[in-house]
Amino acid sequence: MTVVPRTNSEGTPSGTRLLLVDDEPSILDSVGRYLSFVGYHVRTAATGREALNAARDFLPELILLDIMLPDADGLEVLRRIRSDELPVAVIFLTARDSRRDVVAGLTAGGDDYITKPFGLDEVTARVEAVLRRTRQNRPDPVLRVADLELDTVGLQVQRAGKPLHLSPTEFRLLRYLMLHHDRVLTRAQLLEHVWSYGFGGDAGVVANYISYLRRKVDAEGPQLIHTQRGIGYALRTPAS
Repeated sequence: MTVVPRTNSEGTPSGTRLLLVDDEPSILDSVGRYLSFVGYHVRTAATGREALNAARDFLPELILLDIMLPDADGLEVLRRIRSDELPVAVIFLTARDSRRDVVAGLTAGGDDYITKPFGLDEVTARVEAVLRRTRQNRPDPVLRVADLELDTVGLQVQRAGKPLHLSPTEFRLLRYLMLHHDRVLTRAQLLEHVWSYGFGGDAGVVANYISYLRRKVDAEGPQLIHTQRGIGYALRTPAS
């Protein structure tokens, strides 16, 4: 079979970020290589924890997710991803093929379901079909609050047209604050939804990163990041 790399025209690769999650090295290798060859930007993970951390850092547009992982159930992984409000499509990969399992996967928020064993051409066709469908209802990838913009696809941030250079953690923190702008978020909420799963730090790390973020974001205009003493933090639209 001859495979021709594709270019983008709404629903085709051209660097689209995919996360492939499976505990079988042969699947990570063969499927990952194939999807990379046809034009996707692919990252792989072998455990639920790796998948959750990669979903936050890599911000894929689609995840191919094995249901049976060594440290977690794929359905629970998906629930955690959805709770983080990550706008990502999910296709389950699994050896389970009963109607009950299919319904459970789709009910949990999956967009499609591929049963093992599968062909590489089938995986590509399903990925393209899901991307075409989900992109029609995908929210604007650029978050905006006042003159602050965060591009979740290009992974860029700017304020008043000036680029801001953020670390991955600063980017995740700012994204979550912008998603919930004008609302006070507790330190516990920020730890749960911003920091890597399995992170054993305390709430003090939140204050440190808020400080780092302020130096970059609020240096370029009116103050956006505010402290609610004894509760947490909020990113607020300046009063007009």
